[in-house]
Amino acid sequence: MSAGHKESPQDTTVPTESAFFSNPLMSDVESDWSPIHDAAFNGRVLALQRLIAQGSSVNLSTLDQVSPIHGACTQGHAACAKTLMENGANVNSSTVDGHTPLSEACAHGQVTCASLLLQHGAIPLGTSESSSPIHRAAAKGHPECIELLVQYGANVDQYIHQSGSPLHVACSNQHLETVRKLLELDADVNSSVSGDSPLHIAARLSSPQLVSLLLHHGADSSVRNLEGKQPLDIAPPNSLVERLLTQAGGVDSRSTK
Repeated sequence: MSAGHKESPQDTTVPTESAFFSNPLMSDVESDWSPIHDAAFNGRVLALQRLIAQGSSVNLSTLDQVSPIHGACTQGHAACAKTLMENGANVNSSTVDGHTPLSEACAHGQVTCASLLLQHGAIPLGTSESSSPIHRAAAKGHPECIELLVQYGANVDQYIHQSGSPLHVACSNQHLETVRKLLELDADVNSSVSGDSPLHIAARLSSPQLVSLLLHHGADSSVRNLEGKQPLDIAPPNSLVERLLTQAGGVDSRSTK
């Protein structure tokens, strides 16, 4: 699917008739993507200001409940996002998929937009992986967004069913610097999701960097998952991860059978 209808930075002409644009935020090939959505998504702040002055609603939603501020924050157009907020945009609006402007900004590493949203009252929590800003930042590897969210009250250990905590999500996606940031922010290194600790996840992925980092921050190498296995039990045989976990005091049950 193509990106939003793009125009050169010098083009500030405001369309006077209804127009439809295909856009990656939309589920349909063609949607009710309006001129104000297009201006916000493409960073055309002068056109956006003119549309607002002419009476366009800053909270106009598409069929999928995408508002102009979703587009501006996804693309990192801080000037457009600020203009929309100053004119009454709902910073906590949600799409049919549960995405908020803040979760979109954090998923794309748009720190400036995320900061603006939080300053204007955006809620830093979510109830699903799609709506939780900190989980989306963890999944995509944006530690700077995670630090900002925690400063505004996000729970570094927020647990979401099937996804677990942000630390589980970051480990599963092998975002080393994001894992480091979460641990520096005192994330629980031994928390469990479906029985697995972050160290189980790192061992299964055979990531010596993750295993070393987790052990350095106090990960328990003796903890067992729902199958009764320690991280060492699921580490690939003769791997660096196996050696690291053995040095940490793990006992490989495979060798005792």
